[in-house]
Amino acid sequence: MAYAFNIFGIVAGMTVAFHLGLFALAPWAIAAYPAIISARGVIGGLLSGRLSTGLHVGTVQPRFFGNTKSFYLLIQAVVVLTLETSIAMSMVTALFRGFIQGITAADLVDIIAVITATMALALVIISPLTMTVSFLSFKHGLDPDIILYPVESTISDLLITVCYFLVLNLFFLFGSAGRYVIGFLGLVLLCAVGYASFKNVREIEFIKTIKESFLTMVLVAFIVNVTGTVLSRIAEVVGARREIYTVYPALIDTVGDVGAVVGSTATTKLALGTLGSSFSAIRNHRAEIFGAWAASLIMFMIYSILSLFIQGMFAWHVFLKFTTLLVIVNLMAASVIIIIAYAAAILTYQKGLDPDNFVIPIESSLADGITTISLLVALSLIG
Repeated sequence: MAYAFNIFGIVAGMTVAFHLGLFALAPWAIAAYPAIISARGVIGGLLSGRLSTGLHVGTVQPRFFGNTKSFYLLIQAVVVLTLETSIAMSMVTALFRGFIQGITAADLVDIIAVITATMALALVIISPLTMTVSFLSFKHGLDPDIILYPVESTISDLLITVCYFLVLNLFFLFGSAGRYVIGFLGLVLLCAVGYASFKNVREIEFIKTIKESFLTMVLVAFIVNVTGTVLSRIAEVVGARREIYTVYPALIDTVGDVGAVVGSTATTKLALGTLGSSFSAIRNHRAEIFGAWAASLIMFMIYSILSLFIQGMFAWHVFLKFTTLLVIVNLMAASVIIIIAYAAAILTYQKGLDPDNFVIPIESSLADGITTISLLVALSLIG
């Protein structure tokens, strides 16, 4: 049920496919797209993991007003992390593209401005939706560990894609007026970060969230720029094959969801004491692992059908070949991400860290890169 929302990832893919011309206006634009997706994944993963576990153990209540202190500290930490993540992603994107294509100081400023404005816009739109989904699912007896991140990540990928292309349009097509709007969005985020930091500078829980998440963010920043480099290579290989771009956001979203379900259910079990903190305990987590994986295979087949119909390419021989391509991608990517998600939960728990600050942000970002590399390998194998 949760994975069904990933169909909206096709809409994100259509948005990419029909705006390919914008990528040609700057060498960094296509490489920054995975960075934008994963930057939002870091924030959404942290928020989803903390909310789902907090609802289970009682440190978060399913309501917006009159909630716990932990809830409000979490929201303010998310605001600070949004700016930190935006700058980190921008700097590493510029570093990677500088080695490959050459990036000027002006390009660096442009990258920071575009990514920060996109993330600020997404923060206002997506975070309230994430909280709404978590509260409603918990109130209706659904497990937020299974429901929340798959739903949040899909909606997030769609909305962040729309936000990114909106900001790119402002940046490239609306001249100085568009750039003033982008600058204003960045300034608003900066002021919000200053207020939250000053207010909570002595709050241990706030500082702990920032510190632990900063380590994750730095790691993720390097991971996603490998993803951007591989995506640029895929763009060279497939050219203008819109069916590939149409399914791409849905593929990375679904593989990330597999890892999120496996990792989030594991962190909650660890918090409740129903799962041993060892790698051998994975046998007690088989139902969640194989259920998450089987559902993802079904969704990959659905993506194949939808993409080919949308692009007016559906024929049985094309469907069989394209579905084979996507199944190969799934088998490679999902198997790796399951191991990573479970291992991240166990290792962070053993080290005395909060697994919810690490598991979903790390696995979702790795899922983007692993899925992108798997797609490139599959394309090399069968075209």
